[in-house]
Amino acid sequence: MANRWRPLVAYVAAVLDATLLGSIVQTQFNLAALTALGVEISWATRLSTTARDLVGFTPLYGSLVTIMMLGAMPAATLVTRRLGGGAWPIHALAAAVGLWVTLWIVDTLAPMPTLIAATRSGEGTLAMMATAALGGWGYAILVHSRWDGVSA
Repeated sequence: MANRWRPLVAYVAAVLDATLLGSIVQTQFNLAALTALGVEISWATRLSTTARDLVGFTPLYGSLVTIMMLGAMPAATLVTRRLGGGAWPIHALAAAVGLWVTLWIVDTLAPMPTLIAATRSGEGTLAMMATAALGGWGYAILVHSRWDGVSA
């Protein structure tokens, strides 16, 4: 891949990764909350609900992730350059913290207590942050590896 396109391709991949995984995670946390209330949910319902959320929730969540990654990935790249290495943990951490800050801002501004129900618990918030971290990790691998068998 040409070096000039690498950051853009990595950015798009990171946003898609974090958005799709985050959407799936939030759906499963919501279904788990219903199950805890005694609602029986079949695998077919889980799959169809997940598919519906990928269509319905992903655009909203993707817009949040897109904006967050616009700040987090360049900031992580600057830190990586300053420290001289360790790209993937820095990018993963930047994406996770960036998502946490984004969710905090959105929840502060939203009329409801939380915009994303999965983030009502610490576990749900950490799971959503983990999906963002995976996106940041992927970004670092795509941008900072030399493609000669050496990873970031």
